[in-house]
Amino acid sequence: MGIKTALPAAELGLYSLVLSGALAYAGRGLLEASQDGAHRKAFRESVRPGWEYIGRKMDVADFEWVMWFTSFRNIIVFALSGHVLFAKLCTMVAPQLRSWMYAVYGALAVLGTMGPWYLGLLLAHCVSLYVASLLGQPWLCLGLGLASLASFKLDPLISWQSGFVTGTFDLQEVLFHGGSGFTVLRCTSFALESCAHPDRRYSLGDLLKYNFYLPFFFFGPIMTFDRFHAQMSQVEPVRREGELWRIRAQAGLSVVAIMAVDIFFHFFYILTIPSDLKFANRLLDSALAVLAYSNLVYDWVKAAVLFGVVNTVARLDHLDPPQPPKCITALYVFAETHFDRGINDWLCKYVYDHIGGEHSEVIPELGATVATFAITTLWLGPCDIVYLWSFLNCFGLNFELWVQKLAEWGPLAQIEVSGEGLGQGLAGSLEGVHCCSLESSSHPWPPVRNFLTPTSWLSGQWLPLWVSSTPSVECGHLGQAVLVRPLPSLWSSVFPSLTTKEGCPGDSQRPKHNVPRTWGSPVGRTSDQLCALSPCSLAPLPMLSWPGQASLSEQMSRRVRALFGAMNFWAIIMYNLVSLNSLEFTELVARRLLLTGFPPTTLAVLFVTYCGVQLVKERERTLALEEEQKRDKEKPE
Repeated sequence: MGIKTALPAAELGLYSLVLSGALAYAGRGLLEASQDGAHRKAFRESVRPGWEYIGRKMDVADFEWVMWFTSFRNIIVFALSGHVLFAKLCTMVAPQLRSWMYAVYGALAVLGTMGPWYLGLLLAHCVSLYVASLLGQPWLCLGLGLASLASFKLDPLISWQSGFVTGTFDLQEVLFHGGSGFTVLRCTSFALESCAHPDRRYSLGDLLKYNFYLPFFFFGPIMTFDRFHAQMSQVEPVRREGELWRIRAQAGLSVVAIMAVDIFFHFFYILTIPSDLKFANRLLDSALAVLAYSNLVYDWVKAAVLFGVVNTVARLDHLDPPQPPKCITALYVFAETHFDRGINDWLCKYVYDHIGGEHSEVIPELGATVATFAITTLWLGPCDIVYLWSFLNCFGLNFELWVQKLAEWGPLAQIEVSGEGLGQGLAGSLEGVHCCSLESSSHPWPPVRNFLTPTSWLSGQWLPLWVSSTPSVECGHLGQAVLVRPLPSLWSSVFPSLTTKEGCPGDSQRPKHNVPRTWGSPVGRTSDQLCALSPCSLAPLPMLSWPGQASLSEQMSRRVRALFGAMNFWAIIMYNLVSLNSLEFTELVARRLLLTGFPPTTLAVLFVTYCGVQLVKERERTLALEEEQKRDKEKPE
């Protein structure tokens, strides 16, 4: 089913109404529960007085968020502002040395924050991976990188290395794990890129400039070395048109998001309530569902704010950093589920894509996902919860491929009408038929979108498709045609149920193309001429049908897919709630929504989620059309 399949406006309006009403009802229940529990003894440690002019207590259960924007706020602003001013000065005075200046400033910031022994420890890891890169063996570099990462995640080495930090402060553990973990990933990327491009001869200085770039040092995101080196090596970088406006907009959006989260925590105690299971069990089913959903949304907002601030500084330095993670609300497939796009890109490039290839085969995909989540488990820190989280998400990613393979199975594939044209529709029912794109054609035929290359039955004959966008009202058919070399006996033997129909009235309205028409109507044509009433443009062709074949319309196919997407959405929430909150809270949510609340709560939550998925799909459809229009404008005449 094509992504461009539209649904009626009234249906989408109904979905919007249902979703907004359900969220308002569930949010009201959660707000009342937060008010009732504000003075509970169990909430005393994590619900404290907030902004005085709001007059309400505030949820302060996330100590990282509180530290970033209270006691460490001034330090962070000072460090990043100093980097921006220092970078601007270096760009004006010595632009060819700006990468070295960034590295020196970053190293001095690490020295002042964590102490000289910690800086020396990281330099030792950098040198060891640089030496490994000189040997040119990727397996050795990856193995040494994983061993270095394990030394920061497993005892007794982690306890020994943490002793290199000078002094003690609230965010010491966070900065230690962030700085050391990202350092290992960056050094491993450098070593692997050195092995992949031995002719480029990267130096130890290139590694140090890459690793000690301050905005990325402690919290990421990760840029692979090849991208960072190419962008940082530009002596006179030029900004794209409107880039400064986008940078200011991103900075303003980050500030607004920080204030919005703080205000939200004064009214909704989404982080504290799950810690009191007795209180959480008294919530309405709808409030409990939106509480679970809110925990994932907050984690996404937290990552988006962090990466938004860092990326703003990086863009001022003429870098193009990884984008913030995709909003959890728009996720209904496991393949797009990640909260750190930089680490996701790193894993995909060096592990997942390297092992899984095209990700179309079951066994290679299984091996790729197992290897990827094994490294992810090491990155997060091996423990029972992380093991469970990795297993569930690994299973979800593979299960999607298994379902896709099952849907491509012959009998099931014939049920659904393809939204990508006749070529893809036939590919679901004829073996040996391949689809490919034809951007430019030298054939003297009307504009061509797709063509088929049958490799078995048609002995290599070409079938360019002529496609029209609107049906011809007067002639009563779809105004769609296929240009084929005349093989009437072959096609009649392949599709004996196709009927022949004479030319339509519209064929006489303008000069005819001297080419045969095939399947010009839903029942099929084999010999009538091209309809002159049908303007030539890009549009999908329906899949062939014959007596006894069941098929879904494109709109019904989208509805079925959205239903499965809704179930997948809650699987993503439950699987990630294990690590973001607690196993006990996850069990409570699953029991209430699936067991004690079945069937009314289960079906209601599923339907509301289905409405949300349909709205997300509509948004994706709109973006796809806008992107296509943009490409059409950019094409030369």
